[in-house]
Amino acid sequence: MMLLTSKHIIADFVLQTAWMAQGKDQKHGWGLPLLVHCLIHLAVALPLILIAAPRFWFVALIDFAIHITVDRAKGLVSSNFHVNQEHPWFWTLIGVDQALHHLTGFGLSIFMAAN
Repeated sequence: MMLLTSKHIIADFVLQTAWMAQGKDQKHGWGLPLLVHCLIHLAVALPLILIAAPRFWFVALIDFAIHITVDRAKGLVSSNFHVNQEHPWFWTLIGVDQALHHLTGFGLSIFMAAN
């Protein structure tokens, strides 16, 4: 869990640019920023998992797939309901997004620990 949480902090906060953060929530042109952002998650997760538990290398791909799905869902809500920093749903949406990412890490950690 600590490994995947560290990966999330690095990829979602340290390495995510404004272009990615704003671009992935747009109504049009969201694909490339979202893909780059989620590929960074994959690029950080894979080596960490290969070092700590190499037989679970595929967990990085599962994390990538879930991350891209969660972020796209957030982007759809943001773009269709015009959620920006002034919108009352902004922080709720950020919180739900982060909770889903942390639950993903928790679930994947349980999977790895149980196998």
